[in-house]
Amino acid sequence: MPTLPWTTPNPPTPGTRALVMASRFEVRSMRDVPRFFLKSLSAWGQVKKAPGAFGASLIAQPLKRTFYTLSAWESREALSTYAGAEPHRSIMTGLRSTMRTATFDFWDVPAEDLPITWSDARRRLRAKLAADEAAAGSPG
Repeated sequence: MPTLPWTTPNPPTPGTRALVMASRFEVRSMRDVPRFFLKSLSAWGQVKKAPGAFGASLIAQPLKRTFYTLSAWESREALSTYAGAEPHRSIMTGLRSTMRTATFDFWDVPAEDLPITWSDARRRLRAKLAADEAAAGSPG
């Protein structure tokens, strides 16, 4: 399981808070795995230079067709700026058709709690996925 370890492009100021985003992506087929992985590396290069990025990590599980990201940001605006900038914007658009599922969770933490552990992030993603599935199955 290839993991890109937590990297800290912009160390947070002690006493501040960070917005954490965890994501889980599952691609539709094994044919989509190499492309998704290569595009992930491009986005990884971008996040390492992004203003307001406090840290990020990536886990790739190619045989399971699953990828996880974990990042911390100065603000929601910093995250939105990164997501809307190239190459990330084109990557999101270009890979949308290859996605089987995509799950996202966001929460705030004191900057001193960074880096977030993968066990915490995965626990939160499992809970979010279960809540989303329950909501989708409930009468509207």
